[in-house]
Parts: sequence; C-alpha cells; structure tokens
Amino acid sequence: MSILHDLAVTIETRKKADPDSSWTAKLLAKGPEKCAEKFGEEAIEAIIEATKGDTEKLTSEAADVLYHLLVMLAARDVALDDVLQELARRQGTSGIEEKASRPRN
Repeated sequence: MSILHDLAVTIETRKKADPDSSWTAKLLAKGPEKCAEKFGEEAIEAIIEATKGDTEKLTSEAADVLYHLLVMLAARDVALDDVLQELARRQGTSGIEEKASRPRN
C-alpha cells in the first residue's frame, strides 16, 4: 500500500502547484466535477479492457483508475486513509450484510 500512500501525498502536494507544470495540478484546478468525470472515463476504459481479456491493457487502465480515484478524492478533501479505514471497518462482514446495513435513500 505504500505506493498508494506515496501517490496520494504527491497528489496532495500538486494542489498547490502551477497547473502549467503538472497534469495533476491542471486537473485539480478544473474542479471536483472534472476530476470525477475523468475518473469515470478511466473506469469505463478499464471495463472495456476487462471484457476484452487483455491483461496488460487492463493493468494499465487499472493504474489509471487508481490514480484518478485518488485525484477525485483529493479534489473533495477525502483522505486515502479514511477510505482504507472504511474498508477495514467492513472487513469480515458479508457484502450482502454490509449493503443491507446502509441507510436507504
């Protein structure tokens, strides 16, 4: 997990960087909505590669998804550690049970 933490720290530092000097800074400067849109695009690309069965391309797209997820979280000031704590809270709980325990909207 160290690489994800390192990447999250790098993304956080890019919030203050010049958008002309960093892709991450440029994306963050466009706002949370654009970051979410880009995450969605990358997720779709990963889905496409998963259906094709090309593991090399899926691996590359999965890396893009993780990066853009971290950018989207940073755009909304959600820490990676908060997400990891939520996963830890759910650990050992059946997915069916966990989903049933959520408030219904």
